[in-house]
Amino acid sequence: MGLGSTAKKIQTVADRAEELYARMNEMREQLKDLKLTVEDTGERVQGLDAKVDRQAVILEALAEEQGLDVDQLVADATIDEAEDSDGAETAADGDPDSTA
Repeated sequence: MGLGSTAKKIQTVADRAEELYARMNEMREQLKDLKLTVEDTGERVQGLDAKVDRQAVILEALAEEQGLDVDQLVADATIDEAEDSDGAETAADGDPDSTA
């Protein structure tokens, strides 16, 4: 094997190493962007959770002021949701007795 073919192989290895290095840097940038996006999303979710909690307190206070039982309303809504989803699942299964 001559020096020419050895130099060619070394150049090929060096070229591949450069490509991999460039790809690795690109992946590093993408990962950094993803991390920032996840952090931003986490902050938004925390803010929305806090807002929903505040709204729940206000709604409960208004409901109690109107003489409504909040726990019973939540239970009724949960039952209605379960019945609706059961009907939708039954209809999706092709049950001819389904009312959904």
